[in-house]
Amino acid sequence: MNLLITGGAGFIGSNFIQYMFEKHPDYHIINVDKLTYAGNLENLKDIQESNHYAFIRGDILNKELLDYLVTTTEIDLIVNFAAESHVDRSITNSTRFVQTNIVGTQVLLDVAREHGLRFIQISTDEVYGSLGANGYFTEQTPISPNSPYSASKASADFLVRSYYETFGLPVNITRCSNNYGPFQYPEKFIPLMVIKALTGQSLPIYGDGKNIRDWLHVKDHCSAIDLIIHRATPGEIYNIGGHNEHKNIEIAETILETLGVSKHLITFVPDRLGHDYRYAIDSSKLQTELGWKPKFSFTEGLLETITWYQTHQEWWKKLI
Repeated sequence: MNLLITGGAGFIGSNFIQYMFEKHPDYHIINVDKLTYAGNLENLKDIQESNHYAFIRGDILNKELLDYLVTTTEIDLIVNFAAESHVDRSITNSTRFVQTNIVGTQVLLDVAREHGLRFIQISTDEVYGSLGANGYFTEQTPISPNSPYSASKASADFLVRSYYETFGLPVNITRCSNNYGPFQYPEKFIPLMVIKALTGQSLPIYGDGKNIRDWLHVKDHCSAIDLIIHRATPGEIYNIGGHNEHKNIEIAETILETLGVSKHLITFVPDRLGHDYRYAIDSSKLQTELGWKPKFSFTEGLLETITWYQTHQEWWKKLI
């Protein structure tokens, strides 16, 4: 199989490429990435010389480039990881989010339609909005985004659905909970907390720290996408969650305790605008229909992640 991966130098995309190389060594992968601030080719240095892998620096808004690539490399499938993904950045400047996440997805859909390719959209549980103290997001939960970032991803999801309904394009949409693991850019919550603790800086926590997120190890996310590629029914949406709900303050305290650092470093800062209270994913559809199960407990995965940032300081020190 020949795969075109967009955004493959980012956190989830690079982990997915590594996963696929280990699981399907006979597959060929073309990685197209614009290399914005969050794209890092060091994430893929172990496979960059493989004759089953090629990196192309390019923008998903460049349809001419994409047409050329899928024609000359006989691509079977596009998996779209390319996205502007940080909520805070979308609040201060949403333009790039609209261009990349919405218009870029539309360009990719046109390429897939014109060349007869399958298309998988990697989305987020944030498109559902915010939960109260109880309940879970299912694939039937109404879309109700609360930030410019989540609104741009929701818009892209609607476009993907429309190409299935209008043109019969074989598509799938995945919506995952918060990912964590190695190679995550330091602006995200867990690596930010770990790095602040390692360097003796204050750990900034929004509001009262009681916002709840469902955490998913990136490798479990990758295994789910692999199953969706090989077993999913076209047109279906699949939620991917780890059933690991924790308050932000609890995670920060656990990180400090693991590293033997004083909890006095925690500093509460004004809450984020439109800050969703709680996310929690019901992934029973994925488990029942495709046989997926997460392998990482949050305790195991968080400890592994903390250790990775401890032992790979040369990786993140270049980024801060």
